Amino acid sequence: MWPAWNSIIVIGLGTVLAGCSSSPGVVFETPIGEHSWPPPPDKARVRYVGQVRSAADLKPGGNAGAALGTLLLGKEEAPGMVSPMGVCTDGADRVFIADSNAQVVHVFNLRTRAYEQWSPKDPAPRFAQPVAVSFDEARGRLLVSDSAAGVVFAFDARGVCTGVLGAGVLRRPCGLVARADGIVVADVGSHQVVILSPDGREESRLGSRGRDPGTFNFPTYVAFDHAGRLYVSDSLNFRVQVFAPDMSFVRSIGSKGDMPGSFGQPKGIALDPEDHLYVVDANFEAVQVFSTEGQLLMTFGGEGKGVGEFWLPAGIFADADGRLWVADSYNRRVQVFQYVKEEQAAASPSGGSQ
Repeated sequence: MWPAWNSIIVIGLGTVLAGCSSSPGVVFETPIGEHSWPPPPDKARVRYVGQVRSAADLKPGGNAGAALGTLLLGKEEAPGMVSPMGVCTDGADRVFIADSNAQVVHVFNLRTRAYEQWSPKDPAPRFAQPVAVSFDEARGRLLVSDSAAGVVFAFDARGVCTGVLGAGVLRRPCGLVARADGIVVADVGSHQVVILSPDGREESRLGSRGRDPGTFNFPTYVAFDHAGRLYVSDSLNFRVQVFAPDMSFVRSIGSKGDMPGSFGQPKGIALDPEDHLYVVDANFEAVQVFSTEGQLLMTFGGEGKGVGEFWLPAGIFADADGRLWVADSYNRRVQVFQYVKEEQAAASPSGGSQ
């Protein structure tokens, strides 16, 4: 028989473990105090939602087994980010984040609260510097551009690397967009936008190095609006160029400068469901918002580590619900914001379950 004190320990441990079990929490809780832009008394057009920094932010809840492990072995640090550069969703519950220095893609499932890290396995080439992601909804796959490897990696829906695209075609691919008819890549090394077929063959190229309309100087990110117009972040020309669906030049937005509407280093670009253009500026540590015609509407952000502040932000993604995901690279996180429609602008934030 066990000594009586052993029985007391077992009973006490069971009581402790029962108390340690918990239900999943709310991923993005309404923050204390409202963080919105422009600030009151103006009507909010962008509201802060929350951030994702590590697997712990999924708030999966706990069980007795996990609680026992923590009690005996100590709390294990949740996997987190090193230098997130690009972000996208699958149009549903999963968020994909390209982490350049960690050489992985972080996968956060907001519904199941599962966390994964995707990377190519042998015998496939390994990640060198993954910088951007785009989900190919037509084929159910994730595309990851690797600027150092000079290729685009493809992963199936389970995270298995199915091969590389653009080998021998791309030099330093950065931002990319997967479309039903192909893949559009900003190739920093060639100072061009390269259009690939779905299987990675070169179909056409746009531009060359220069300063004239239709030419580029280190293009970094690409995005499309709902009319099929292509937007290119022409970083060292300090502008965003817009092209019609036939790839003819439409307009240029912005110029070099430190005034609102100008750029220091434009990087990630995205368009919300109403085709407002969001441009991340790594030098200004902010996001500028423009109309379809290129008129500056507002700016949010600033240098720092707090809510709505950035430190060398890079990529941005706008989902179908108007949620804005910003890769806040040197703060090692992705910050999440919500575009507020005109009819919602006067409403108070209500939080959510994700």
